[in-house]
Amino acid sequence: PPPPPPLSLSIYIELKTPWRKFDWGQKEVLKKRLEEFSVSHPDGQIIKILVAGQIGAGKSSFINSVNNVFRGRITSEAIVDQSRGKSFTKSLKSHRVRGADCDLPFVLTDIMGLEPKVLEGSQPEDIISAIFGHVKDEYKFKEEEPLSHKSEDYISDPLLSDQAFCLVYIVDANTIQFASDRLVDKLRIIRIRISDKRIPQVIIMTKVDETCPLVKDDLKKVYNSKRIKEKMHLCSEMIGVPMNCIFPVKNYHDEIELDNDVDVLILKAFEQIVNFADDRLRVAASNSECRQ
Repeated sequence: PPPPPPLSLSIYIELKTPWRKFDWGQKEVLKKRLEEFSVSHPDGQIIKILVAGQIGAGKSSFINSVNNVFRGRITSEAIVDQSRGKSFTKSLKSHRVRGADCDLPFVLTDIMGLEPKVLEGSQPEDIISAIFGHVKDEYKFKEEEPLSHKSEDYISDPLLSDQAFCLVYIVDANTIQFASDRLVDKLRIIRIRISDKRIPQVIIMTKVDETCPLVKDDLKKVYNSKRIKEKMHLCSEMIGVPMNCIFPVKNYHDEIELDNDVDVLILKAFEQIVNFADDRLRVAASNSECRQ
């Protein structure tokens, strides 16, 4: 294979002041706030969030990392596969976020990874259907044939609890600049279709420690890294998600103990996701009441 392209010199640049304000001591405050979170609509028992993205970017690892923080230990509810190639996740699978003592009102739903080729990986139509609540949990996707409204697995009249109120794209900071036009087109199709329904969208940019030596040595420098800022701008330009909806994180990967800096980045991103989703759920519930 050809040698990788040379790294930009900006990979070594450390900005004197963080370009995004961030409190590294807020872990316990964030954790408590989320543990005590109440869904804004009285009929809403849970907030469902769909997690999608390119294969190998860390969708399942992000789901586990969220659970790790609240359980206080390493978890593996979402099965992670380290081999490269096809998406390991084949079915729609919902994971309840669990605290140390009780379940929290959040569900993270995992879906087959996106791939560049037209008939491989999850299809944009399947992701769109899953967001709007038309796909049953445990439905096994067919790469060559998106779920049809004629299928017995199709939920024609979904409840609010079937629907996802935020779409989270998991993007690999290492490879985003090499993403094919076809993959980006798939993401844009999804973005346009769900934006019509005002579904909030967030990018979780993973593997920041592998992308910048400064961050690998000290995760607290993630917002001092010019390299990470460049990667986030690239994500924003390619997919169309604004910068304040992009969050760089490090998933748990080879660790066997939790780390406060990893946790606080995960928690802050997750709090924003939950707030965006709860805002949209409240509007959707109000609109549903008006139609009745």
